[in-house]
Amino acid sequence: MAGILIVTWDGGGNVPPALGIGAELSGRGHRVRVLGHPQQRTAVTTAGLDFAAYTHAPPWNAVGATSGARYAAAYLGLFSDPRPGADVRAELGREPADLVLADAMSLGALKGAQRAGAPTAVLAHTFHRYLTHGWARGPIGALATLRGLRPGRLWGAAQRVLVASDRALDPVDADRLPANVRHTGPVQPAPRPVSRDAEPLVLVSLSTIHYPAQAQALQAALDSLDGLDVRAVASTGAVEPAVLRVPPGVELHRRIDHGELMPRASLLIGHGGHATTMRALAHDLPLLALPLSPVVDQPMVGRAVADAGAGRTLPASATAEQVRDAVRTLLAAGPHRAAAAAVGARIRSTDGAVRAADEIEAVLARTGAGRASDAP
Repeated sequence: MAGILIVTWDGGGNVPPALGIGAELSGRGHRVRVLGHPQQRTAVTTAGLDFAAYTHAPPWNAVGATSGARYAAAYLGLFSDPRPGADVRAELGREPADLVLADAMSLGALKGAQRAGAPTAVLAHTFHRYLTHGWARGPIGALATLRGLRPGRLWGAAQRVLVASDRALDPVDADRLPANVRHTGPVQPAPRPVSRDAEPLVLVSLSTIHYPAQAQALQAALDSLDGLDVRAVASTGAVEPAVLRVPPGVELHRRIDHGELMPRASLLIGHGGHATTMRALAHDLPLLALPLSPVVDQPMVGRAVADAGAGRTLPASATAEQVRDAVRTLLAAGPHRAAAAAVGARIRSTDGAVRAADEIEAVLARTGAGRASDAP
């Protein structure tokens, strides 16, 4: 069996796919360890995987509230800093690996692995189109390139780029996909059987990590439900519950189990985050997206869902009245429910973790699996 090093960072929807693939590989007998930010230790070890913490990479706080300018600066620095490469090289020196699976946005780590001579696979935890046409061509990609971390070149040098998403929703040009790219399908827990409540249940969840527009958008979503004949459960994520006005009929939590609520819900009001959106669609759940940032994947994900007929998208600055009108439309019977069910059936037909592990094992078979893990 092979030794595999997974490199991640402390975000939101990027972590579950990494841990899901790691658990699948571990279940097949591979030696899997995860390198990430120190605060990720509990999540990784709870998934049954070994953990090593960054020591050279700068600290990162995904939930700390900060100004727009400071947030943008920290976000730019997170992905354009070469120092995670030193952590990867140190970890490979401590214990070699047959393959490094690096988050697509962890450019410094990916370059460190490739310079160390390790076979690499890239985990794209969102649409491939967003990474290549939004992220890599935006401010982050430009700054990273100036620092010697050219995204396209690093991804192109990997043995595989594993896109943990639904290919039909991903607005890619299928004829121009690089040869090393594989869509595996979303990597997420198996959805539970759908059993809608008789009284409409609205689930509200606008990200577990901080965005400057988050509190305003969450308040508008809560206000939109005031006076509607619905029951609602909302998670505040990075927003302090004490700053929110909560209308009658809304149950507020800092964290909630989406897997428990989505089978019973009739609508998700979300932020267009890839992981939450795919999980909602896997439960045949229409959604209203309120993207919290124009530079992340949320607007593209929201548009893709709307283009598929499975929901709508509004700006984060939408008023409570605008959100309420959209909620009324999406709670009613209509073609959006059949569209969401069709996408859900397609997502459920694939196991993203299994497909990703199969692709990784195919790479290992060609590169001599077991050399690192069998070394004394």
